[in-house]
Amino acid sequence: MMDHAKLAQLLFPHVTQTPQQVLEEIFPPRGLKEGALVTRFAPSPTGFLHIGGLFVSMICERAAHTSGGKVFLRIEDTDKKREVEGGVQQIVQGLRAFGINFDEGPIGEDNAQVGDYAPYIQSRRAEYYHVFCKDLVEKGLAYPCFCTAEEIAELRARQEEKGITPGYWGEDAKCRDLTLEQIEENLKAGKPYVMRMRSPGKPGDRVKYKDVIRGDIEMEANFVDVVLLKSDGIPTYHFAHIVDDTTMRVNQVIRGDEWIASVPIHLQMFWLCGLKAPKYGHIAPIMKEEDGSKRKLSKRKDPEASVDFFVQEGYPAEAVVEYLLTIANSN
Repeated sequence: MMDHAKLAQLLFPHVTQTPQQVLEEIFPPRGLKEGALVTRFAPSPTGFLHIGGLFVSMICERAAHTSGGKVFLRIEDTDKKREVEGGVQQIVQGLRAFGINFDEGPIGEDNAQVGDYAPYIQSRRAEYYHVFCKDLVEKGLAYPCFCTAEEIAELRARQEEKGITPGYWGEDAKCRDLTLEQIEENLKAGKPYVMRMRSPGKPGDRVKYKDVIRGDIEMEANFVDVVLLKSDGIPTYHFAHIVDDTTMRVNQVIRGDEWIASVPIHLQMFWLCGLKAPKYGHIAPIMKEEDGSKRKLSKRKDPEASVDFFVQEGYPAEAVVEYLLTIANSN
């Protein structure tokens, strides 16, 4: 039988804190009045600020402030390959130009951190992701996977050929049942690895949740052993936002509807970590009417997808905000 405590110490010898200590000593409850919402806008610094991002941040700000709560800016910069120079500055300046006022985040001079739940930049929060990941390993709910990119590609090709759901699960999750001795041998050999969640799900399972905007939603539950930490120790988006929303005490997530498909993964992660999930609200994307049909605004094709377009064309910021508010309240 696997000694999970020994495995956790083997993988995370540098981690000495527990999730409980992090939540009690470093990121305690905010002490807001009952019903106050804590929301966040969490863009990636990978390009210009999209008009849809302005739309979401505006709704987050108003939801928080009208309830007596807090809204903060969090930069999700775990994808270093796509990050652009000056991306954070562009985001902050773009939002500020349209009157979006955050209570916390990298909003000070030269992107200085403002607020008690710093850092608000994911690449500076690695220690906390490792704390929560070590805890999952100790509980037998996470494990190291030594499969190479080529092996994963071959796996997906075989699954597609068989017509089954692609992903690391079932009989194809060959690192799931490695012994402690095998793991130690791989580590001594210097083999790179990722950390995966041991999903308790199976094909056919269902999950239900109440979306604060769309109402009751039922979907297929997650049964894939998704990656928690990449080979460089940096978390995937899924795991990072679980830890960040918990430690920053977010209770209301407002985001685009492209994330609905990820809700089963996120709810399962919260549950396995023993954490309370925030409420989710998924908003429709900003659309463009063209030749009698509607489509999403395209970053590549539509200049008006960037908020810079409205600034350069001389549109008053108040007019743009008024227009977006009309869309948000188009009843």
